[in-house]
Amino acid sequence: MNSPVILDGDSLDVGDVAAVAHDARPVDIAPAARRRMRASRRMVEDLLAQNAVVYGVTTGFGKFSDTAIAPDQVERLQENLIKSHACAVGEPFPVPVVRAMMLLRANALAKGHSGIRPEVVDLLVAMLNRGVHPVVPQQGSLGASGDLAPLAHVALALIGLGRCEFRGAILPSAQALKQAGLAPVRLAAKEGLALINGTQAMTALAALAVADAQRLVDSADIVAALTVEALRGIPHAYHPLLAAVRPHPGQARVAQRLRALLAGSQRTSAPGQLRVQDAYSLRCIPQVHGASRDALDYVAGVVRRELNASTDNPLLFPEAGEVISGGNFHGQPVAVACDFLAIAVAELASISERRIERCVNPALSGLPAFLTRHGGLCSGLMIPQYVAASLVSENKVLAHPASVDSIPSSANQEDHVSMGTTAARKLRQILDNTFTVLAIEYLCAAQAIEFGSGRLGAGTQAAYDLLRTRVAPLDEDRELDGDIAAARDLITSGALVRRVAEALAHAQSGNPVVEPF
Repeated sequence: MNSPVILDGDSLDVGDVAAVAHDARPVDIAPAARRRMRASRRMVEDLLAQNAVVYGVTTGFGKFSDTAIAPDQVERLQENLIKSHACAVGEPFPVPVVRAMMLLRANALAKGHSGIRPEVVDLLVAMLNRGVHPVVPQQGSLGASGDLAPLAHVALALIGLGRCEFRGAILPSAQALKQAGLAPVRLAAKEGLALINGTQAMTALAALAVADAQRLVDSADIVAALTVEALRGIPHAYHPLLAAVRPHPGQARVAQRLRALLAGSQRTSAPGQLRVQDAYSLRCIPQVHGASRDALDYVAGVVRRELNASTDNPLLFPEAGEVISGGNFHGQPVAVACDFLAIAVAELASISERRIERCVNPALSGLPAFLTRHGGLCSGLMIPQYVAASLVSENKVLAHPASVDSIPSSANQEDHVSMGTTAARKLRQILDNTFTVLAIEYLCAAQAIEFGSGRLGAGTQAAYDLLRTRVAPLDEDRELDGDIAAARDLITSGALVRRVAEALAHAQSGNPVVEPF
């Protein structure tokens, strides 16, 4: 899709963020947003002409908010702010995260409450469109007063300082801008503060995490259904009457999806046929996966609101004639949401690992130990379960909430902070771990299918067939890291979800028994 994402400060969504971050979709600014930015800029200039005392415009920052700045030092103040705050450390954020940060900051400024000139935002957008990406270290944000240190590295590039990635090379920012046909800006009053006072690092991470988590929860249902068949599970536990008397929307949705995936399967069993009821990791898939879906829905709502929020300080309201110093930069809403989603995603990995164990443990599966016909000589899928267990254990450590922590800064002026970017960074690692655990379950479920017979379900057959285009059944032992990577790629790329959705759409067209997916 080549049509641009139009920034108006009000309508950006997670899909837009992912498209700009990963697919370099072009960006433009709405005319109405330009008018609002010009109006708020005129307000800043009027305040300067009146010698008004306005935080960050005619005063210092943080603890220095009571220090007046002479009119002839106002521009120097903004440049010093960027230089002094650009002290983040650690490995740089990946380019897609930086692109999301730039997009979100431009959209927040486009709301017209920040007092910045449109031409500064134009440069930020032009850098996005021409692929000039500031190098932004990951560590150093407290998540209140916004993501000051990371965003300062973005702002540094706008004034020709710092470093940028351009066409695969890391260059001094001034050189990267020149090669892209761009020129740095000189910041005027309020503009440095407008560029760095916000939640765009944590929210960029959160938005991309929501997009990935949506793919993850859909894939988890598919892979779990394949495991149900591998272990001759009992789909009666997914009966719609259960959800009707415990009406959590996620539970109902997952149960419905499982019924659609398993429609027509000859690999499942009825209550009492092999056992009266399944273990929780099979029987309670709707309840556990559904709770994670409900958590994701909540987090997606928080993120959507934050994508279109004004989060710097002070904010200007030209129509009301108000300049308000408040706390919209505080990242607590995003921090709590990221911690919540981290827990929800970690639980998907936790229950997936238990299903892996049921596949490879002969005492639980009735299948050959570790799903190999040559036990003893071959280890089969013994060690992938170890790997999954290791990642699940790591997730448990990472799921400890960052948002319950706080440490004072700026001589105790900023005495409660959100740690939202820490929460978002931990969430990213938990997502990566969980994609891998799910890939291991996918491999184990498909391998377990090799030991049975009978038709698979309308959706699970497509999932099994897709994996077999990339990973052959395991006969003799082989290096399995490539198998895990291939299965993971089918999940993270969205290929698994798309292929199964296509198969179910086709099945539904000729079979009224198959429910919508």
